[in-house]
Amino acid sequence: MEVAGLPVELWRVILAYLPLPDLGRCSLVCRAWRELILSLDKTRWRQLCLGCPECRHPNWPNRPHLEPPSWREALRQQALASRTWTRNGPEPDSAACLYLFRRKKDRRTWRVGPGLEHETLRGALSAAGAYDRVVLHPGVYEEQTEVALKVPVEIVGKGKLGEVALLVSIDQQCPTARLCNLVFMPAWFSPVVYKTSSGHVQLDNCNLEGGQLQVRGPGTCQARYCSFGQASGAHFQGVALSLLESCDFSGSETASVTVEGPPVSDRNWACRHLAALAKSSAAPFATAAASGRGLLLWAGPAAADSGRRPPGEGGRAPSAPPLGVASTPEDPWRKGALVQGRRWGGGGLREGTVIEDGCSESEPSEEEDEGEGEEEDQELQRDREAQALAGSVQGCLLRRCLFRDGKGGVLVCNHGQAWLEGNVFRGLTYAVRCIQNAKIVMLRNEVSGCKGSGVFLRLSAQGLIAENNIHSNAEAGLDVRKGANPIILCNRIHSGLRSGIVVLGNGKGSIRSNQIYGNKEAGIYILYNGNPVVSGNHIFQGQAAGIAVNENGRGLIIENVIRENQWGGVDIRRGGDPILKNNFICHGYSDGVVVGERGRGVIEGNHIYCNRGCGVWVMSSSLPQLSRNSISHNRIYGGAGGGGGGGGANENFNEEGELLAWESDLDSEDERFSSRRPVTVALVEGNSISNNGAVGLYVKSSEALNAVGNVLRGNGGAGVALLQSAQLSRLVANCICGNGRAGVTVAAGCRAELRGNGIYDNRGPGVSSRGDGQIVENDVVGNRGCGLRLRESADIKVLRNRVQSARGCGIVVLEQVKGVVQENLVFQGWAGCTKPLLHRDPGNNTCVLLNNTLLARGRKSNRQTDPPWALENPPPRPQPEGQPTSAPSGPPAQRSIAIATRITARVESGCHNNGSIFCTIL
Repeated sequence: MEVAGLPVELWRVILAYLPLPDLGRCSLVCRAWRELILSLDKTRWRQLCLGCPECRHPNWPNRPHLEPPSWREALRQQALASRTWTRNGPEPDSAACLYLFRRKKDRRTWRVGPGLEHETLRGALSAAGAYDRVVLHPGVYEEQTEVALKVPVEIVGKGKLGEVALLVSIDQQCPTARLCNLVFMPAWFSPVVYKTSSGHVQLDNCNLEGGQLQVRGPGTCQARYCSFGQASGAHFQGVALSLLESCDFSGSETASVTVEGPPVSDRNWACRHLAALAKSSAAPFATAAASGRGLLLWAGPAAADSGRRPPGEGGRAPSAPPLGVASTPEDPWRKGALVQGRRWGGGGLREGTVIEDGCSESEPSEEEDEGEGEEEDQELQRDREAQALAGSVQGCLLRRCLFRDGKGGVLVCNHGQAWLEGNVFRGLTYAVRCIQNAKIVMLRNEVSGCKGSGVFLRLSAQGLIAENNIHSNAEAGLDVRKGANPIILCNRIHSGLRSGIVVLGNGKGSIRSNQIYGNKEAGIYILYNGNPVVSGNHIFQGQAAGIAVNENGRGLIIENVIRENQWGGVDIRRGGDPILKNNFICHGYSDGVVVGERGRGVIEGNHIYCNRGCGVWVMSSSLPQLSRNSISHNRIYGGAGGGGGGGGANENFNEEGELLAWESDLDSEDERFSSRRPVTVALVEGNSISNNGAVGLYVKSSEALNAVGNVLRGNGGAGVALLQSAQLSRLVANCICGNGRAGVTVAAGCRAELRGNGIYDNRGPGVSSRGDGQIVENDVVGNRGCGLRLRESADIKVLRNRVQSARGCGIVVLEQVKGVVQENLVFQGWAGCTKPLLHRDPGNNTCVLLNNTLLARGRKSNRQTDPPWALENPPPRPQPEGQPTSAPSGPPAQRSIAIATRITARVESGCHNNGSIFCTIL
């Protein structure tokens, strides 16, 4: 019969009545008939797949609302699964003539039920031969003693799932067995419904109600489309390989799946078969591994036996910072205005996009999700360390399972190993616990709604946690402690009721290329000697700090984007001592970086901008090192030291009880400062602090401070303001120019030393001091107020400075100032100025003026005849780029900054604290 003889729609109606065997025969007639049969995928093939009592929806239990790509293929996989349990190893050796005694392919079927061949399961099993089929008709079958399964058999329940129930405890003592369409309930004498210690068991479409499945190595297990109800679960001990696919675990009283003990070296026949299954249906980029450049998703026993490691070249290339930081003149604090040139992606920034304001906590669109998935795949393929870890994991594989509404999901302990891929953990007390030197791989899982932490690693556990969606948990999304050292890569961790990631109690780990956002507490919280590497992450829109380092926490924090957080972008306090390098900390609703009480750390090479509070706030009793940072366009101060910040003074936990609870997990570790140079004075060195809303560097602290080689330009207030500094603060080799008020202000009661600075073109006085100290060898040129203004009863030395004022006096000594003004060069800006170059209050007889040189222009002179006032010997101190060495003849203009290459400074007052950190400043 020709296919073209009837319309296709009519053929589909006719063929809808054919059973499965006849559809298969029709597809073998010719190509036209095959295409016609394949076109029935969403009609007849779907009907056959859903109508099979041994089959569930192919996307059950996580996505039953979605259709599979092919219903025919899903039915084919179900049919193949019913036969794979018989593949019991290699063919016998023909030399031994064993092939003559091979088992025949035909099997006998035994029917069990009232009025049939056997009325009890035990009776049927005693009569069944190897690989026979035992069909249980609807009913409840109870055995009063343990049933030993000594020959390979297939036990199948007839009818719908739930119509056949077994109250048994089965001990498998044969190489293989299959159980299908059955409900298991524990017998009165044992909570274990099925156990095996050497053979392979395959469970298809079964329910376990209140009973335990136990598998001990070298035994193996494959469970598909099974349900584990309340008080039921699976326990694996020392398994080399087992596979749980599309299973539902609900209402567990302990862990739903427990994997314990290192994988045994012995292998049964099913290990090779299970490894092939795991590899064939692994993640989409598994094929890249075969080409020698991707992540080896499942090495399996074969790879472990041969000692093979996944191929790949090098590790992840470090991400580069954006090309530049620029502000918009209309509103420099507008989100998204200042990071230009590259777009954030797995491991860094990509060319061509800005970090925009439109980012929200909502789920991404399908197009965005697909694009992110490709980038994450590339990130995993580049990461050699992740490949090596993934290739070494064996043990138990859980894929596309649902864990819900119980106490625990998966527990991996005591050197156990497990692989979790594509599972959903929802409404549990905890999702995954990996402890006691265990090893785990978590790939593309969803973890949400946990009453405790979502993923918990402890006691030297290791693992790869990649591409997971971890959200809406009551405690931390990931909790790493007690020497655990995981790789946390390309995850989305968001909307948690506490922190996103917590690392404490000597926990380590590598936290890379994650998106962490919308958490109520710190995105990443490091405390109690936690010491992770945090790099390439995007941490944003948190309701507390972006990263908090507390209670002697450490960590290497590099190349992250930290933005739009409610509290400080990075909050360091109470002994926290991290290294913070090359991060972008921006658009925060409070301060960029907060260094609280007893905070330490190296803060180097960061871009800190457009925060509504300060760029960097350093509180009392802290000793940070700030070097080579760009701090700009913050709404208040650029850098500030004092008693409280815009919002960073808040704690990162709402309840102190959580901190107390964590203290019990501590181990002593005395080497936490071993990588630090000893620091006794807070250091601000080589930073660019510009265009901030108030003072550039604001100091209100009782501790000493050294500010060396910084550029402070274009700030709304003074360049440097010392308001409360009982200890000596040193300002050395800084360029302070173009600020909205004075260059440097020193309040009464402060002690300050200014040496080798270039103070230019500020809109107020160059230096206004009411405190004690020294002003030595500075260039104070072009400021709109007077050059140096000394007030009140200060005791100060002013030595060898070069001073010129655009409008006011050069040096003004007022009131009861004590000290000496000696060997200064004071020159006039232009001829029309009537202010004296050096003025002392007539009532002041306590300040000594010695050997000062005053250079003034004649009233009728012109610029052609007057010699320029040159800053030649020594060369100009750090100054605006392109400024001539002569004094300006008019009001100052805005200039860019260039630091002098080398300044050699003498310390007139001797060494501070029996030693000085300044000899030569480069």
